[in-house]
Amino acid sequence: MALFGLFGNDRTMAETTYSGRESASEKASRKRREAHHRNARAADRQGQAWEDAERRRQDRWGRWGG
Repeated sequence: MALFGLFGNDRTMAETTYSGRESASEKASRKRREAHHRNARAADRQGQAWEDAERRRQDRWGRWGG
């Protein structure tokens, strides 16, 4: 019945086997955060480009296009 000795020690076995390594869930969380920051930066740049173009358009044609 050595099989019953394995129950309950999975955490201690994992600590010794995988110590210092990033878990799959931590890696997924990190990837999501990095993707969000990357998308936020791209959206900021796109918004700034739109704002610059809109400002140029208004300066060239006046605020109401007249």
